[in-house]
Amino acid sequence: KIFMTASVDIRAKRRYDELINKGVNVTFEVVRQNIIARDITDENRDISPLRRAEDAVVLDNTRMTVEEQMEWVQKLIEEKLNDC
Repeated sequence: KIFMTASVDIRAKRRYDELINKGVNVTFEVVRQNIIARDITDENRDISPLRRAEDAVVLDNTRMTVEEQMEWVQKLIEEKLNDC
């Protein structure tokens, strides 16, 4: 199990860039506040709140490219297979 996370500001920047590229007129701060609100909702919902499983490995991709994330996951898989 992998629990993927990144800082609020990085997630907001990624989403902001995505929306701007789609031609959506939005400010960074609005996107940031929406992410914060969604996080609070997800973490506090009654059914299946967002939580890291005890046995999950955390991947903080705040400062990682997609390629670096894929390399990290591949290395983790190889390590787990070697442990078997």
